[in-house]
Amino acid sequence: EWEWLEHHPLNKVSKMKEPRGRIRFLDDDERKRLVKACQESKCPCLYTIVILALSTGARFNEIMSLPWSAVDLNRKSITLHDTKNGERRVLPLAGHALELIKAHKKVQRIDSDLVFPSPHNPKQPYKIRAAWDKAVEKAKLEDFRFHDLRHSAASYLAMNGASLAEIAEVLGHKTLSMVKRYAHLSEAHTHGVVASMNERIFGK
Repeated sequence: EWEWLEHHPLNKVSKMKEPRGRIRFLDDDERKRLVKACQESKCPCLYTIVILALSTGARFNEIMSLPWSAVDLNRKSITLHDTKNGERRVLPLAGHALELIKAHKKVQRIDSDLVFPSPHNPKQPYKIRAAWDKAVEKAKLEDFRFHDLRHSAASYLAMNGASLAEIAEVLGHKTLSMVKRYAHLSEAHTHGVVASMNERIFGK
């Protein structure tokens, strides 16, 4: 009477295999070229924004909508309350990124809480798209998007010995499936862990 089906008609349809995911990150030479191009940009905040993205793995919208109230220079951290997965995430601030944010704090606008406000409308984020595209072109990078800075940060973490769980924590992923694409970059670290375990058990 209600025309309910006892079985879902798509139950027997096999699921398509999900793509492995894009992995485009900057090698050392590319990173140096991009950083130099950003330093030379007429956009005063582009360099700081790019360094922050590379250092923390934060998304474009997370950086551009970042308020000073979320930045704690004493704890050297940024707390993101409104993230893509709906959960709060804390980003550690360290090294050059921390130095740049401290310097940027000194020129904070009193009419806006945004870290990177527009010079024309302090309630809106700075529009860096044109400056970014020009920097990418000047650095002679092919097939490179701003989001790939996030991939670069994750790749650098993997290559410097971070576990997949640690990378997921930094990027804010709820599961490890999203960060498995970086697993091959941590092979040297994995080999070291296995070698250390064998040495401990069986001796040299």
